[in-house]
Amino acid sequence: MAEIKKTRLTQAGFDKLVAELEDLKVNKRKEIADKIKEARAQGDLSENAEYDAAKDEQSEMEGRIEEIEQIMKNHEIVTNVGDGRIGIGCKVLVKDIEMDETMELNVVGSSEANPLEGFISDDSPVGKALSGKKAGDKVEVETPAGVIEYEILSVERNQQ
Repeated sequence: MAEIKKTRLTQAGFDKLVAELEDLKVNKRKEIADKIKEARAQGDLSENAEYDAAKDEQSEMEGRIEEIEQIMKNHEIVTNVGDGRIGIGCKVLVKDIEMDETMELNVVGSSEANPLEGFISDDSPVGKALSGKKAGDKVEVETPAGVIEYEILSVERNQQ
């Protein structure tokens, strides 16, 4: 029997999922049920765009609830040991050597990743390159745009 891979999360990421699940089950379900009820009251459902939209929204929401519940059944809270090495739960300040730009990255599990907000997955190319490194180290990351070299300026353990 194949072992199921656990979803790795920070404590903050887990807490966020718990809050989202609660909101979906308590508030969003009622909101969508009200939309469906209002749309039904309009009569003929065969040509009722509001009813179709509400049912689609309900289906998407129920899918998200199921997805979160699956994550919660099979997750692992990862804590960084605080030895100065980069891993899940670390805030890292890196410098793009060629562009002479610094950026702050938060290393998280893949289900928490949001690169536009600076949350990168430990499974991403940058996350893999940084993993296990310390401040002062340099890493090269193979990206679609070519090789990028980063210098790690600082590593902090996120307080969660």
